[in-house]
Amino acid sequence: MVKIRAYRRPDGKIGVRNYVLLLPVSLCASETARFVKERVTGTVYIPNQGGCAQVPKDLAIVLETLSGLAANPNVYGTVFLANGCETAQIDLVMERALKKSNKPHARVVIQEVGGTVKAVEEATRAAMRLVAEASAIEREEVDFSDIILATECGGSDPTSGLASNPVIGSLSDRVVAEGASVILSETTELIGAEHIVGARCATPEIRTQLLKTIADYEKHIQGVGENLRMGNPTPGNLVGGITTLEEKSLGCIHKGGHTTINEVLSYGAMVTKKGLVVMDTPGQDVASIAGMVAGGAQIIVFSTGRGTPTGFGIAPVIKLTANKDTFRMMNDNMDFDASPVIEGKATIKEMGDSLFDLMIDTINGNRTKAEILGFNDMSIARLCNFV
Repeated sequence: MVKIRAYRRPDGKIGVRNYVLLLPVSLCASETARFVKERVTGTVYIPNQGGCAQVPKDLAIVLETLSGLAANPNVYGTVFLANGCETAQIDLVMERALKKSNKPHARVVIQEVGGTVKAVEEATRAAMRLVAEASAIEREEVDFSDIILATECGGSDPTSGLASNPVIGSLSDRVVAEGASVILSETTELIGAEHIVGARCATPEIRTQLLKTIADYEKHIQGVGENLRMGNPTPGNLVGGITTLEEKSLGCIHKGGHTTINEVLSYGAMVTKKGLVVMDTPGQDVASIAGMVAGGAQIIVFSTGRGTPTGFGIAPVIKLTANKDTFRMMNDNMDFDASPVIEGKATIKEMGDSLFDLMIDTINGNRTKAEILGFNDMSIARLCNFV
């Protein structure tokens, strides 16, 4: 049984980081949250650009995502911030978040306290109090089986499907074998590979749910008069050498390894099963990561062929590539070089084991390059246009 050192939360979950989250429930409170972040070390803020002027379906997604981020085990406690008149009312977000995980928290509404200066002052004091409490929490030895690993790929090229995604798949199989959970995401990149992932579902009901999720996504795009294949593969994918969506999908699904699919989740829903699960997320990398972190993922492994600087505020993102030129050119952003697989110098399993070791080191506190550089990307999936 693999042991790790992490922060045990009162609800029994474990965090690999120990942040106080400054959570603006709408774009009108985002800058106020940033002002507080600049004043209080130990905090992370979410640059939320949604939460207002949204139709009910998109509002539901925002509420699910924001509450899930506050409930993520990497978060000790949350200062919820609002302007006051937004669609995503602060009490709605708080109610959902505290139902998922009842953590230390504070509530600041700009219109109620009398403007930005007073809101920053009140939120700063609340954040200082929570950071002081969080700093008293120490890492302890816990079972690895409580980890939820999110997998993502972006800026893909042929080396992604040939090597880096299979390396993540090897990692995923080992994570599952150790009793933990892995999320396979990006519904758009399951299209064309439905017959393969469908055959791996634990029950006929899960298979039906998965296939419906994939079909519904494409129908939704068609319903607003668009063709998914006009935007996927992306221009970068095409320049990199990927020619069709099916080609991209067949490379993408390697991230899920070879184990049984035990659960299909809607965007941002909390993971409830061990083993491999699928989450309905878009192909847009940051929005996909946000949904998985809202679902409880404490750490992300992200493959890229062309290169990406992406990081996420409350969860470390390990980035790897099997493109040797990309690893050299974007070394400031890449954490792991999987090109030995392409060169025939290492097997997929050997590189998967090395990636597992890097993941354990990261869980135990080593920082990824995105963390060191301070990347804090954020995007939430949308179904409809703003009203």
